[in-house]
Amino acid sequence: MDQTPAGDATSSGETIEPPAPRRKVPKPGERKLQILQTLATMLEHPKGERITTAALARQLDVSEAALYRHFASKAQMFEGLIGFIEETVFGLINQIVGSEEDGLKQARRIILMLLNFAETNRGMTRVLIGDALVVEDERLTVRMNQMMDRIEASLRQCLKVAAAQAATPDAERYAAERANLIVAAVIGRWSRFAKSGFKKLPKEFAETQAMLLLV
Repeated sequence: MDQTPAGDATSSGETIEPPAPRRKVPKPGERKLQILQTLATMLEHPKGERITTAALARQLDVSEAALYRHFASKAQMFEGLIGFIEETVFGLINQIVGSEEDGLKQARRIILMLLNFAETNRGMTRVLIGDALVVEDERLTVRMNQMMDRIEASLRQCLKVAAAQAATPDAERYAAERANLIVAAVIGRWSRFAKSGFKKLPKEFAETQAMLLLV
């Protein structure tokens, strides 16, 4: 007996259409990560326009209600990005300190890592300098400031180690001031990168400038 293939006409003249493909349902946690990745990508826009949940939902082809099933607010989405930054940056700092004994080399590698992180994660740079947080919840800016304080403390410790290794008390005395200057320089490079539409790369002259900061 002949069988009528899907999509062909039946004896009654009706057409059997193949079933519509089912939309893939993201696994638990997958959609949350997708939201954060899309937010980070949207932050790469050179004009630095404010991102609304409506625009984010359109980019993901979902409803705003779908976003709020994963995040209670847009502030929580930004907290997710900040959490990623903290985990990555401090994980790398710990690796550097754990694998390098020389204090000056530790500080130099941390400087280059911070500049490279921004260059590799352009959208995150706008979070690092606070540009993307200006009109958001104030607690986000507070958290970023705390993160920069932690980075400064890490650099200060590296400089103290370097001073002890070189047996130069004066260098240890000014470790706090030097660490503060280094952080200011790094933030300046991040800011220039973002304000230039991501054209002025943070690592431009980085090797030489790191050396000058650590003299």
